[in-house]
Amino acid sequence: MYKRFDVSGKTIVVTGGAGILGSLYCTRFAEEGAQVIISDIAGNKCADLAKKVSRATGTDCIGLSVDLSDEMSVVGWAKRIIDAFGHVDVLVNNAATKSPNFFEPLESFPLADWNEVVSVNMTGIFLAVRELGRVMAQRGKGSIINVSSIYGVVGPDQRIYEGSFYDDMGGTINTPFVYSATKGAIVAMTKYLAAYWGPKGIRTNTLTPGGVYSGQNETFQKKYEDKVPLGRMAEAEDMVGAMIYLASDASSYVNGQSIVVDGGWTAW
Repeated sequence: MYKRFDVSGKTIVVTGGAGILGSLYCTRFAEEGAQVIISDIAGNKCADLAKKVSRATGTDCIGLSVDLSDEMSVVGWAKRIIDAFGHVDVLVNNAATKSPNFFEPLESFPLADWNEVVSVNMTGIFLAVRELGRVMAQRGKGSIINVSSIYGVVGPDQRIYEGSFYDDMGGTINTPFVYSATKGAIVAMTKYLAAYWGPKGIRTNTLTPGGVYSGQNETFQKKYEDKVPLGRMAEAEDMVGAMIYLASDASSYVNGQSIVVDGGWTAW
């Protein structure tokens, strides 16, 4: 392996670390020899995943609960990390939330749900980078990876949602306005941070996934795949290579960029 892709020995913090993609990122980082801090609002899931990954990889992962919508929770979480490890090499802002009425149409979408999603998807990143990014800046190096979505870059095609739902949840699905708004904001936040902290040796980039299969019904899959030049939805594993690249020294001159992993969805 090209040695600059090596992340062994790096201290990597992943928010939303107990979720579908987050847990995979944490596992793959640990398999590559990184010290991983798995962070999620679901504290028990964090702890259980940390034990599982540590046993499987022989690394010393830890799980830390954090509510990214709560300033004091984030401040305390960051302090525990710095007290324990002294520094952070990589911060992956992967956390996102779905509110109770997440799939409600725009015309009837409640303000409370809007605020709940913004509090994690945007404010959570602000708080995390404020607390851990400034430690990176003092040290003079680090990588921040913000996870966005193709719907932060292009608008969703509403036609693919007719007859679409999750097999295990039922009910119709869509891409809410608040999701696109917050994911688009993440791209802008990345560019700001790249310019602001670049002189301090911190690289900030965005990983922008396309649609990842997570139990959507066949109707949705077919409509989605018809719009992808590669002809399929993404699998979670498809995101790992780009994630490791952005965390590693192989991307040492990459700053302020959005790495789109979408099978060509945005190439049309």
